[in-house]
Amino acid sequence: MIEDKIKHDSHKAPIILELKEVTKNFYSDSGEKIRALEDLNLFVTEGEFITLVGATGCGKTTLLNLIAGLEMPDNGQLSLGEDLNLGENVAYVFQHYTLFPWRNTLSNVCFGLQMRGIRRKKRKSEAMQLLSKVGLEGFENTYPYELSGGMRQRAAIAQALAIKPKLLLMDEPFGALDDSTRRELQQMLIELWQENRTTILFVTHNIDEAVLLGEKVLVLSERPGRIIREFNVELPRPRNSVAKEFTDLFIQVRQALSIQLD
Repeated sequence: MIEDKIKHDSHKAPIILELKEVTKNFYSDSGEKIRALEDLNLFVTEGEFITLVGATGCGKTTLLNLIAGLEMPDNGQLSLGEDLNLGENVAYVFQHYTLFPWRNTLSNVCFGLQMRGIRRKKRKSEAMQLLSKVGLEGFENTYPYELSGGMRQRAAIAQALAIKPKLLLMDEPFGALDDSTRRELQQMLIELWQENRTTILFVTHNIDEAVLLGEKVLVLSERPGRIIREFNVELPRPRNSVAKEFTDLFIQVRQALSIQLD
């Protein structure tokens, strides 16, 4: 598959993330080299909400792990803003919640603030405000095992937002949820983004979700992953997933993924 040349217009917002010709390899137990990403180019400007969509195994999670610093590229250049560091102002929300089971909801959301040395009273106040925003007011004293899957992800998102990240990485955070809960959390995330304009990179394999959430949809090729198409989503919010304009864009993204239409 030949990668399309993606041309970017000049942006007023500063670039906070840039990848140039990034390649990442893994090795099987037998020593066979598996190329997850190849010559991948990407840049992200402050305040963008970008969704990345691609088939299973195309390197979406690997890409986020590289950005988070959990993996290192084998070739190419990855540049983050000088003051961006995971745990300080880069937060990562995984598909499965990563709450501490021995901490209650409030304590989990306070964790990042506690690590920063924020005073108890202030961090509790900020955490309580976030719990209210994500619909968990009244559940601050419950433990993860007492919460539903959707509530756990709400808490995980609040935990990530507590540090006021400049960059929020999200790896299929709603993938394991039922459709009703997924829709609720999608709307919650949109509202939080509109309020804070935190830069978001959101990975999904769900095209509908990618178009519903993103201001920009990036399509990754099959492994080895490369960005092959870029779609600017100019649909007004709230977006109607059955409207013709939405459906037309959905079909374009689907065709870019080379999925045969019924």
